[in-house]
Amino acid sequence: MHPLKTTCLLTLIAAQLCAQPAITVYNQNFGVVRDTITLDLKKGLNDTAYSGVTAQLEPESVVLRDPSGQVALSVVEQSYRGDPVDQQRLLQMFEGQTIEFLKYIDGKEVIEKGKIVRAPSIVIVKDQYGNQQQKSLEPIIEVDGKLQTRLPGQPLFPSLGDDSVLQPTLSWKLFSDMETKFDAQLSYLTQGMSWKADYNLVLPEEGDVVTLTGWVSIENNTGKTFEDAKLKLIAGDVNKVQDGQVDPFGGVRAMAFDSIQEKAPQVEEKKFDEFHMYSLPLATTLRDRETKQVEFVRAEAVQTTKRYVYDGANIPSNWRFYGGVNNNQNYGQNAKPDVAIYREFENTDVNGLGVPLPAGKTRFYRMDTDGQIEFTGENVIDHTPKNELIRVYLGNAFDLVGERTRTAFYKHPSRDMMRETFEIEIRNRSEETVTVQVVEHLYRWSNWELIESNMKWAGVDAQTIEFPVTVAPDGTQTVSYTVEYTW
Repeated sequence: MHPLKTTCLLTLIAAQLCAQPAITVYNQNFGVVRDTITLDLKKGLNDTAYSGVTAQLEPESVVLRDPSGQVALSVVEQSYRGDPVDQQRLLQMFEGQTIEFLKYIDGKEVIEKGKIVRAPSIVIVKDQYGNQQQKSLEPIIEVDGKLQTRLPGQPLFPSLGDDSVLQPTLSWKLFSDMETKFDAQLSYLTQGMSWKADYNLVLPEEGDVVTLTGWVSIENNTGKTFEDAKLKLIAGDVNKVQDGQVDPFGGVRAMAFDSIQEKAPQVEEKKFDEFHMYSLPLATTLRDRETKQVEFVRAEAVQTTKRYVYDGANIPSNWRFYGGVNNNQNYGQNAKPDVAIYREFENTDVNGLGVPLPAGKTRFYRMDTDGQIEFTGENVIDHTPKNELIRVYLGNAFDLVGERTRTAFYKHPSRDMMRETFEIEIRNRSEETVTVQVVEHLYRWSNWELIESNMKWAGVDAQTIEFPVTVAPDGTQTVSYTVEYTW
């Protein structure tokens, strides 16, 4: 059981203590915070305040309740002060007044008086194009009848009145039909929290079996430090209406992840409503402006496959057939010699994984002969359920070159027929045999037929085919095919 870490302000009526907080973080820059507040209420109206909430709290999301269901809380009024005073705010509050400034001269403290003619502030101005921009206004202080645009020393402010707050504060008027004391649960949404997944995959000096490590990075930019907090994560995109926007469909998309660690404390996963919820095994202190990282998945022997792909046509991203014959003669010419490198692995139990993986950046490393690991490429994977294939693009091969040439084109003058011939040459300048998947897009019409081909091919979809081309060291292989379109 965790010791009491935080003392929370309870004014006017109740003295309240803050128990161990619980936080659920979403990867969309918001989270849910739950605190426990001890309420000591008299019969009738009670004025109660709780300081220590975040600076980005959403006031309309606040829920104050008795978790045991024994006390029916009636919230008559709620107020939120999210502008705690700091030096700039205090200078603004005392603008036009004379205060004392502390400075050091020859190692001795000296008090000097100055009038705050203008406090520092941020204003919105328009540039010459009408765009709004922020502009910082420097302070103007009058000392001995002269103006200066800097503080003459450390400002010493007079005492503040009761209307000022040092921390963001929630205040309530609570009605109780009886005298009671109980632990209430405070829950609210706050901006400034997020999490993401990252994966590191290390290959040995030779071979394709990797060690995979997954990390969760949790960021706290709420303006508040949470001591010994219980952390939970929701993976996926949970619908949240932005100001001025309404989603008529609503809905949630969530993907799960598990921990396959056995020796270390494990991340626990469970189904919750239509989501998957993941609880970190240990309570942790999450400081403001801090990024906390926790390992959530590790697999020591994941078999991967290196895949080379040559897709050399200069076809736009919207190349697919959408209802008309494509007569563009500029399509189909060689545009890029690069042969892409991919790493693939099956997310299965047999392959040492078999766990749903949330979206995140995936980095690959290779062990060098000197024992150092070297970075070999990275990309982002989408949410991937178990038993699915993961394919990661890592860059282009240095020693492999592709060249694509259209050698013939014919359109029948009276029939609805078009014929086209291509040659794709793959050159291997490395010292090992490689297999390159040559991808071809049959983009001119939906009805096509390969009437000639010098190599075996396989259909990927209705308008894409692949040729597996094996090339010896320092060798060359050429794919040649003729496609005929009729309509």
